[in-house]
Amino acid sequence: MDIVIQELIKKFDTKAAIFDLDGTLIDNNHFHLTTWLQYLKNKGRIVTEAEYRTHFNGRTNKDVLEYIYERPLSAEEAMVYSLEKEALYREIYKEHIQPVAGLLSLLEGFHRNGIPMAIATSGIQPNIDFMFEHIDIKKYFTAVINSSHVKLGKPDPEIYFKAAQALQVPPANCLVFEDAVVGIQSAKTAGMKVVAITTTEKAEELQSADLIIDNFLPESFKL
Repeated sequence: MDIVIQELIKKFDTKAAIFDLDGTLIDNNHFHLTTWLQYLKNKGRIVTEAEYRTHFNGRTNKDVLEYIYERPLSAEEAMVYSLEKEALYREIYKEHIQPVAGLLSLLEGFHRNGIPMAIATSGIQPNIDFMFEHIDIKKYFTAVINSSHVKLGKPDPEIYFKAAQALQVPPANCLVFEDAVVGIQSAKTAGMKVVAITTTEKAEELQSADLIIDNFLPESFKL
């Protein structure tokens, strides 16, 4: 893995690494879709997988809920709905949670090579804490930026600018790992290089990324 890390550093002039969470650190978007389907069932709303990929994946819950209810929501109203949905998600996912293949070696490799790391997620803090409780990776991250820290969700670049600022590294020297099209747009607009992982989208949907991988195992990186 050290060879991969060193090649990434050289190829992309990497001085920091920033990770999305859902679909990137953990392969959980199928469980989010399952949760949304269950959550909305009693509300008479049907969501297709294609609709999920376009309008849900990578976006803040407030943006998703405003899409669902087709009206603006106050922060307080959105949080009530969001906490209800995310509690259901954690209950459904807790027996299945695990890191994407190769993640632990990748994080340890960046750490050994002196590359600071952050998380930039559209998710909420309880879900972040839930992940850290089940997967011992909190120690690797200098900063964790979530939806409560930004006014505009992905594809706006605000969250990635804030992550770079927290790491005190210029955006041009940040390498982002993302699974969502809106996340790639967010990071590219911020002036960052992006490695896309095909946990949620097919490779042909991720062509705007600088590199596309299936997982974090060394053989997935075609550098």
